[in-house]
Amino acid sequence: MYSDFQHFLRELDAAGELKRISHPLSPKLEITEVADRCMKMPGGGPALLIENPVGYDIPVAINCFGSRKRMSMALGVGDVDEIANEIQALLQPEVPASISAKIKKLLELGRFAKAAPKKVSSGICQEVVMQGSEVDLTQLPVLTCWPEDGGPFITLPMVFTHDPNTGKRNVGMYRIQIYDKNTTGMHWQMHKVGAEHMRVAAEKKKNIEACIVLGGHPAYTFSAIAPLPPGIDEMLFAGILRRDAAKLVPAKTVDIDVPADAEIVIEGYVDPTESRIEGPFGDHTGYYSLADYFPVFHATCITMRSKPVYPATIVGIPPMEDAYMGQAVERIFLPLIRLTVPEIIDMHLPVDACFHNMAFVKIKKRYPGHAFKVMNAIWGLGQLMFTKFIFVFGDDVDIHDMRDVIFRIGANCDPMRDSLIVKGPIDQLDHASDLVGFGGKIGFDCTHKWPSEGFPREWPKLITMSDDVKRKVDGIWGELGIG
Repeated sequence: MYSDFQHFLRELDAAGELKRISHPLSPKLEITEVADRCMKMPGGGPALLIENPVGYDIPVAINCFGSRKRMSMALGVGDVDEIANEIQALLQPEVPASISAKIKKLLELGRFAKAAPKKVSSGICQEVVMQGSEVDLTQLPVLTCWPEDGGPFITLPMVFTHDPNTGKRNVGMYRIQIYDKNTTGMHWQMHKVGAEHMRVAAEKKKNIEACIVLGGHPAYTFSAIAPLPPGIDEMLFAGILRRDAAKLVPAKTVDIDVPADAEIVIEGYVDPTESRIEGPFGDHTGYYSLADYFPVFHATCITMRSKPVYPATIVGIPPMEDAYMGQAVERIFLPLIRLTVPEIIDMHLPVDACFHNMAFVKIKKRYPGHAFKVMNAIWGLGQLMFTKFIFVFGDDVDIHDMRDVIFRIGANCDPMRDSLIVKGPIDQLDHASDLVGFGGKIGFDCTHKWPSEGFPREWPKLITMSDDVKRKVDGIWGELGIG
């Protein structure tokens, strides 16, 4: 596995997955335009290392997770489905029959026991330390992504906080707008754990300490976006993914431990009583999220490697780099979803619908109204509560094939009979709802209908060719000269 982010970049380079750009590019709009064109290439294009960002001596790495291959490499596997299979096996372990098999199973579980984060006394993330008047966030090559953005934004941060009551750590990914040398916006959306930590701190009339971390092992970045069950430490999950404990070092000015192998760490605090206009920001919805009041982060210290690389991403009209990060989340966390809703065979969150806006779900239908039960279950699962459109299909549908999906929606669904409209929490960034963070959701039952569901007619058969004819034509196809 990788020792740090730059080790990951070297492996991408060796695998032919990294393109070094020596031509000077400005962090203001130009890097975005190049990266956007790259991300929209077939397969996601290459990762980019911008070696000469105009006005800065810190290179910018972008699109590092922007393909299925690179996302798999980031997590140390040949394909992300391998991790999903491991989680599935862990959740449903078979009882070993023999003594040797039992010992082997214990050794396998022991690998997970070694994943707990470890505290160390020093790390490369603190080779350079800047405090007091030395703190200057404008010295970082932070991207201004789109023409109407409110300013430059850190787009790939890991924000470390602790619950003021329990001390439990949370690592989330929230965009960070740079206001000046030592203050930023903190885009803690109302449903996020970081925002809850701040609310608890406000009740205690205290500030909430935070660290903004850039880089480190790529499993850290993935863990920050992972929809983990409540109480699961992101750094523990990162240790499981990388098969080694995350090494954490105490920050210099706040009581938070941060990854020792990070590229850059920004330490500071948020005063819960202080807010400031943040945004607009060209967002993953493909539209600018509107400017609004959000908390203010005060930087007290910046630490970094002696020669850091600045990790970044951009979001906008899909597909973007986040498409592959989202696909990895979809595949890896499907076993956990099935733990709660076992009738789900598969789930697909299409990239062009900005992930949680839409879900295609395949089930093994067992009883009348089963599709509606699944819809309600999904709306009760963590971040899946934000799903605005759910389409539930039977087990004969390939939900990853858009042609099959559209065909079955049109063929099997009566909008009046087969729809379920509810209201509840939605993504705070959703601009279509009348209210911020609250709106409507709809589900469609696209399964075959049964008489026990009140369907009064005979359900027709799907057209299929007989197997013997298909085998015969397969045998003579080369002789027909069709191609």
